[in-house]
Amino acid sequence: MTLSEKIIALIRNSFDTLLYFAVMAVKEDFRDRVSRSGAGITPRGKVAVLGNGPALNEELPRLLHPLLAAERDFMAVNYFAEDDHFEQLRPSYYVLSDPMFFRQSIYRERVMKLYELLDRKVSWPMTLYVQHYNPEGFDYRAVLPNPRIRIVSFHSQMYRGFRNVEFWLFRHGLGSANFGTVVQNGIYVALLLGYKEVELYGVDHTLLDGLTVDSSNRLCRVVSHYYDDRPAELKPIFRNVPHTPYTMSVYLGELAELFRGHEVLRDYAASVGAQIINRTRHSMIDAYCRRPLE
Repeated sequence: MTLSEKIIALIRNSFDTLLYFAVMAVKEDFRDRVSRSGAGITPRGKVAVLGNGPALNEELPRLLHPLLAAERDFMAVNYFAEDDHFEQLRPSYYVLSDPMFFRQSIYRERVMKLYELLDRKVSWPMTLYVQHYNPEGFDYRAVLPNPRIRIVSFHSQMYRGFRNVEFWLFRHGLGSANFGTVVQNGIYVALLLGYKEVELYGVDHTLLDGLTVDSSNRLCRVVSHYYDDRPAELKPIFRNVPHTPYTMSVYLGELAELFRGHEVLRDYAASVGAQIINRTRHSMIDAYCRRPLE
């Protein structure tokens, strides 16, 4: 890097740092609720983060084996509570980060059904982690009166500046792993809680499979989740909130940020003496150690 490039990088990173703290002061705050939620709790040593990918269909029956289940804590995301295995697995943690879970959208009916299931099914202590940023003032406690569910918020404002500052923010619970998927927020929460081994299941990330543009210039993809009871089908890709179609440039840009985020989390985990292990066979993530569950 030349001297001029170093100066430009210094100016840009300094501006991004000042902007981040200004936005945090106005939009969120500077409290580390996640680390505090784990005070007095001794992690089992490893935690299994369960993604939404179709690979979870193969992995979940193995994870339910008593010997495997006894060795790890579990973290579920999104619509996992709809699955019949939810009450068998009894995850200690649940993470929701997509705006559709706290903002008005065309998915509100299904979202409210999810909250009803969580409120009715959870009969064990479980912590639900949600985004602190809540512009519409969605009341999680109103839809989840179940006293066994503790609700804790994490920060969602991204920092793009000096790497040492970024990791300092991560360690103090002020960072955000909101790189594009709820799994990344789950990884960050697990690291803040003190887990030294974070396993990933159902994180196929095959987000380029079947990508095409139809005759109406709509970006389409074959979409499949482990909880889907219908065959995978080709359909247009929309953002959840607001419900607008993706363009190729926006979609690929978000994918690039998502996979970059996994590299950031890998490096951050190493800096705190932890390791992220990708247990998902055929996963497209190339940042982590790959060790499929045998």
